[in-house]
Amino acid sequence: MKPAPLRLKKDQERRLLAGHCWVYSNEVDIGSTPLKGLEPGQPVELLTQQGRWIGHGYVNPHSLICARLVSRRRERPFGASLLVQRIRAALTLRQRLYPRPFYRLVHGEGDGLPGLVVDRYGDLLAVQISTAGMERERAAVIAALEQVLRPTRILLRNDTAVRELEGLAQGIDWVLGDDPGEIELTEGKLRFGILPASGQKTGWFFDQAENRLALARFGPAPRVLDVCCYLGAWGLQAAVNGAESVTCVDSSGSALEQVAGNAALNALSQRVTTRQGDAFDVLRALKQEGARFELVVLDPPAFIKRRKDAREGTRAYERLNRLGLELLEPGGLLVTSSCSFHLDRDAFLHAVQSAARRTQHELQLLLAGAQGPDHPVQPAIAETAYLKTFFLRALPGD
Repeated sequence: MKPAPLRLKKDQERRLLAGHCWVYSNEVDIGSTPLKGLEPGQPVELLTQQGRWIGHGYVNPHSLICARLVSRRRERPFGASLLVQRIRAALTLRQRLYPRPFYRLVHGEGDGLPGLVVDRYGDLLAVQISTAGMERERAAVIAALEQVLRPTRILLRNDTAVRELEGLAQGIDWVLGDDPGEIELTEGKLRFGILPASGQKTGWFFDQAENRLALARFGPAPRVLDVCCYLGAWGLQAAVNGAESVTCVDSSGSALEQVAGNAALNALSQRVTTRQGDAFDVLRALKQEGARFELVVLDPPAFIKRRKDAREGTRAYERLNRLGLELLEPGGLLVTSSCSFHLDRDAFLHAVQSAARRTQHELQLLLAGAQGPDHPVQPAIAETAYLKTFFLRALPGD
């Protein structure tokens, strides 16, 4: 299909020319190029008000982000050839960074492919398509992945809520090969069994891998609390680093069953226990029981999914960190994370510091981590730098 023109209002191209790739519906000159009548996912050519060509993209007239810029070269429209080139470039980067094929292969805007995420587990690829434009090119995406990587299995994990905002159906589908059930990956010295078809996201959180491995820098902690543990990646890293006891907390019973399985897989069962329940409730209960820990890890899901939820979500981060700090021994280490891109680094650190003041802790920031390099940040798109992880020491009392 020939791209349709999409003309912007006066001066609305500045963000795009600076490197961003999103166009909001109120930035479009609907008088000269109406959004009404365009199909979701339809290819477009973005133009300034004066008619200057900006780039190739795709449109969704029913979404707040009504268009996404994909290519700034006129001779490279969005399609099969561009997909192959961008996926090949993404693979080249990961092969330089990782000795084993376990990583995020494609990270949306960070790899120049907005609306596409691909996680790699050896010869299995877990794919998430979140926009109408990328959905329209689904067959080309699958073909490009097969051409570049020759996988034996490809899973579509299109069960994310963001698809609803694009008017897309949700579902899970094996488009190449069948469901192998539990598969195994390695992270550092550890082996983990995961379920790509039924676990959270695509079954694993590669974005924290670098931060989890950084735990070894701080030496062993005798007693460890891993809150919102999912499959126990933080807790098991602490255990393999010498922790005597690790308590893993999650609201999901099935996740905790996998924690136990992963502990057994690494001969760590005697040092790892699990506790099911809401994170806030469990932390309060542990305080009442008089529990204390030398390392507390807080890695919750995003508390702020929409900008309008920022105030309430920030309070939730402060409350969670306050409860965690109340269990931390003097001189202990707090590792705390936020994956809410609506909460920037400084605001998150302020929330943690506010929690520390309420619990009368003096904190030292030892390390500030972010997502790993397989989740590249597009410098012009602040939203791509979403993960903040702080390693903080609670100073011993005077």
